[in-house]
Amino acid sequence: MKTGVHGLTIIKEFEGLRLRAYQCSANVWTIGYGHTAGVGVDDIITEDQAISLLHQDVAESERAVNQYVHVPLTQNQFDALVSFVFNLGIGNFCTSTLLKKLNTEDYTGAAGEFLRWVNASGKVLPGLVRRRQAEKALFEEQE
Repeated sequence: MKTGVHGLTIIKEFEGLRLRAYQCSANVWTIGYGHTAGVGVDDIITEDQAISLLHQDVAESERAVNQYVHVPLTQNQFDALVSFVFNLGIGNFCTSTLLKKLNTEDYTGAAGEFLRWVNASGKVLPGLVRRRQAEKALFEEQE
């Protein structure tokens, strides 16, 4: 599957667009729409470069969802999971209770797991709470 408009909207909305490198709430150097690979303190990019990086990063998250989820998904469920993986990272997703529940076809239980992932550096972040609520709502939304 490929990410639809709802998934890209959530990612862009919650990541925001920053053309100069900054340290995110987890103290990771970040640029564009949440891109972290190889980012340095003085990096500056264009909006076109940010969109290109976004598509590369989303593709990586899509591959992870396609590889590790072994049950049928709706487009909304897929989009919500891609946003979740984009933000959380593939390693955390692979070991998550959300994925374990999902792969046993416990869709309701999996949806309940989104809101457990709202901390960064040991603190609950309101932005992560809002993002997880949006991802959970999209995951549960009928098409």
